[in-house]
Amino acid sequence: MNQTVYPAASVLGVVELPADKSVAHRAALLAALADGTSQIVNYPASADPQSTLACLRRLGVRIVEDAEGILHVEGVGLEGLHPPDGPLDCGNSGTTLRLLAGVLAGQPFETTLTGDASLSRRPMDRIATPLRQMGATVELTDGHAPVRLRGGRLRGIEYVLPVPSAQVKSCVLLAGLFAEGTTTVIETLPSRDHTERMLGLDVFEDGAGRRHISIHGGHRIAPRLWAVPRDFSAAAFFLVAGSIAPAGELRLPAVGLNPSRTAFLDVLRAMGADVTVENERTHGGEPLGDLVVRPAPLHGVTVGDPLIPNLIDEIPALAVAAACAEGRTVI
Repeated sequence: MNQTVYPAASVLGVVELPADKSVAHRAALLAALADGTSQIVNYPASADPQSTLACLRRLGVRIVEDAEGILHVEGVGLEGLHPPDGPLDCGNSGTTLRLLAGVLAGQPFETTLTGDASLSRRPMDRIATPLRQMGATVELTDGHAPVRLRGGRLRGIEYVLPVPSAQVKSCVLLAGLFAEGTTTVIETLPSRDHTERMLGLDVFEDGAGRRHISIHGGHRIAPRLWAVPRDFSAAAFFLVAGSIAPAGELRLPAVGLNPSRTAFLDVLRAMGADVTVENERTHGGEPLGDLVVRPAPLHGVTVGDPLIPNLIDEIPALAVAAACAEGRTVI
């Protein structure tokens, strides 16, 4: 089929973006481990978050969606997961596999985590190393999935992340829920901080600029209402469209504004974009707000190393903005 696309004279309207998958995965896991029933509003229907729900159900967690699309998750606490009747299929979701590995490392049973062909090519040594240091038995297949875990008596460790990774950090912190003593993850460069925010963990920065995130074994999780914000990465393309259009105004309600995710907004504003934030609020430790973007002339900028980890998913949108900007942009 041939499709002809004509330049827009203006862009005007309200864009209801999809939910943030990173927050959704974590909300489901924390709800499952809570001491009581939680509700999750705006849980996405996309494949990766649904893989997390499917795995949790196989582990004995009851999850029901009501007529309004709200999930009701009957938490089983830290001690209530059941052995699955076979391997847990994580589909294409690396977040499901890596975060669930942290939870399962502390369980008194054996579990195998599998995925599709793409997921089975992704490296898993980066989670196996700290989990083994904590006392779990982890077997990989040539460094990849399937991942076989035999949980046991874990001990708290201090682990310095060799490279920035929110998934590895979250895996270790979730394993720390089941460990004796305190588990501390140290990161030299910041990564997405959803897990520590949603768990309400202690975080401090040392004199060298390293972040220390600590969790104490047995940390209980209270049931609550989780509202998943709309995805900032999805907002990025509309922020560019609203900036380069000849006229109009776009409004993007309830977008997640976690500072570890919004470096793209800082870069776009540095390029001259007219983006304002209205109705700022916080839910479940996650900041969100309504974004309003209007057309504005853009100019080239230089984007350096410190920003890259926090805008890695938005580089394609940044490339479009750079192509439409006056002057040269260097990433």
